[in-house]
Amino acid sequence: MSNSSSPILVVDDLIDNLFLLQTVLEAEGYEVDTADNGRLALTKVEQLPPDLILVDVMMPDMNGYEVTRQIRQNRNLVDIPILLVTAHADADAAQGLALGANDFIRKPIEFDKLLSRIESFLQLRQNACSS
Repeated sequence: MSNSSSPILVVDDLIDNLFLLQTVLEAEGYEVDTADNGRLALTKVEQLPPDLILVDVMMPDMNGYEVTRQIRQNRNLVDIPILLVTAHADADAAQGLALGANDFIRKPIEFDKLLSRIESFLQLRQNACSS
């Protein structure tokens, strides 16, 4: 894969979820950083912007919608693809997309679909940045 060394930030308050996603993504060759809350995620994104962000919707203190909203307010970060992840059937995909998320992934995650979506978003971003 051309983008396989792309840095990805995974944000989830559950350590097991972070570990699982990190393991799967690193096996594909991605550089994975993790954050277990929204504030830490925002700090990491501002310090060293990743090529893509996976963020859980339901987290204490700051949910994935708010993380997305705050990232999209920073003009330097608007082109980073954000994929919201949720286990809740009633989570509002339209709200997440309206706040600037690029996609909405439901748990349990189908990793082949997730990986193909990540590859697509990274390819689109690479093409946009190089043109």
